Amino acid sequence: MRKPMERPGGDRKRKPFMRRKVCRFCTDKKLDIDYKNPKILRYFITERGKIIPRRISGNCAKHQRQVTVAIKRARNIAILPFTTASH
Repeated sequence: MRKPMERPGGDRKRKPFMRRKVCRFCTDKKLDIDYKNPKILRYFITERGKIIPRRISGNCAKHQRQVTVAIKRARNIAILPFTTASH
């Protein structure tokens, strides 16, 4: 039987408070998303070549869409690789 003041599942571990990520492009207006700039775009791609999702990168929805389009354009003209070399 439970104690009266105990919440159900009270013994579960609590997640530590994570600071809300802020969009790099909203805070720094000088940064522009450009498919010709692979230095900035590499930050949003994993080693395997996948685009990092918004919840992890901290981008706002508007800038995440722009980053995705820029990465796809850079891949099409061979500035960025689609995947890593396999062997």
